[in-house]
Amino acid sequence: MLGHKIGGLSGPSIKPVGVASVYEIVKETDLPVMGCGGVTTGEDAIEYLMAGASAVQIGVGVADRGISIFKKVSREIEEFMVENNYKSLKEIIGVAQG
Repeated sequence: MLGHKIGGLSGPSIKPVGVASVYEIVKETDLPVMGCGGVTTGEDAIEYLMAGASAVQIGVGVADRGISIFKKVSREIEEFMVENNYKSLKEIIGVAQG
């Protein structure tokens, strides 16, 4: 997205761009899309999934929350699903697409 420029965004500041990009790409294609950029919580992952991502990548979040982030994010997603009566991740994926 930055072309030939130096520098860029990463971590939480890139998440709005990432979620919007996933939403637009999913709207235009049937290909699976991985959401990445700024995922540090289950809520972040859920935003990407709702935008249409079929998987979510965690990078910088490991520096913020440690290697246990993977279990923490999984638990946070499970808690969200229980609280909102979702039985499967498939029910969440693309829900924002309408």
